[in-house]
Amino acid sequence: MPNEVKELAEAFNRICSVVGEYIVGREHVLQRFLEALLIGGHVLVEGVPGTAKTYVAKAFAATLSLDFKRVQLTPDLLPSDIIGTLVYNQKTMEFEFRRGPVFTNILLADELNRTPPRTQAALLEAMQEGQVTVAGRTYRLPEPFMVIATENPVETEGVYPLPEAELDRFTFRVVTPYPSAEEEVEVLRKKALHGEELDVEQVLRREDVFRFREVVKKVKVSDAVMKYIIDLVRATRESPSLVLGASTRAAVHLFYASRAHAAVSEGRDYVIPDDVRDVFPDVINHRLVLRPEVLVSSYSKEPLWTYKALIGVVREILESIPVPR
Repeated sequence: MPNEVKELAEAFNRICSVVGEYIVGREHVLQRFLEALLIGGHVLVEGVPGTAKTYVAKAFAATLSLDFKRVQLTPDLLPSDIIGTLVYNQKTMEFEFRRGPVFTNILLADELNRTPPRTQAALLEAMQEGQVTVAGRTYRLPEPFMVIATENPVETEGVYPLPEAELDRFTFRVVTPYPSAEEEVEVLRKKALHGEELDVEQVLRREDVFRFREVVKKVKVSDAVMKYIIDLVRATRESPSLVLGASTRAAVHLFYASRAHAAVSEGRDYVIPDDVRDVFPDVINHRLVLRPEVLVSSYSKEPLWTYKALIGVVREILESIPVPR
């Protein structure tokens, strides 16, 4: 077990290395992608246009020997365009199910908030149950299955905010901020070398993914750390800054994410409180709703000001709960 955990951590470092040949400063996003994949979770990536949201998702998928499909979500997209539909076969005189792009291992739902709620809801069953239902018949999705969704927080016209029920099904919401000046210079250097080419080396095979999933499941979590997870989640429900706190599903996701983080980031087969604290902001931020007065007082001209306001509350909660020793 310890050797397998270290092998997983080394594989993550290798993924960062090969993707780093083309993309600058997105190791944190790659880490959340891999952690989510290993625990059967999904990731929402938020950022202003041009911050490599789609690019890093495609690069991550390229490091795996898994099927990958991308859906560009638009206001006129129908649920059947994602999950599939029944088509009448004139030869057999029967209806046949034609599978949609959701039948893959990694689905990139680009600009998820551009499609109406009806189409957004088509992903709910897929994300939670690993299946879709069409005309009363259920179809299982391939394993592993993971949704990476992107959204632009700036535009308010022609977009549809994601409902709380859908947000709650994402294990992580990660943000891609603008890079630093030094990083932007490095971006130009890499573009001068590679252009838009993305020829990423494959790091993990399908069987590796299933093997490492079993490794993560065996990462040990003490009762004290479990109680710490619950204390953090319950504190969000009691925060005077929030209208809505985190659900029990959030506690379960935090538990799974902490195990994956211990293995992927540190090569450890047990969870410590620092693992919980590291993943807590990304697991919890999209599940919280700020009180109107807190939201107004936090307003700024920065494009990610609502996210920063939420993270401020999240950090207050982290500081308010004693860390187990």
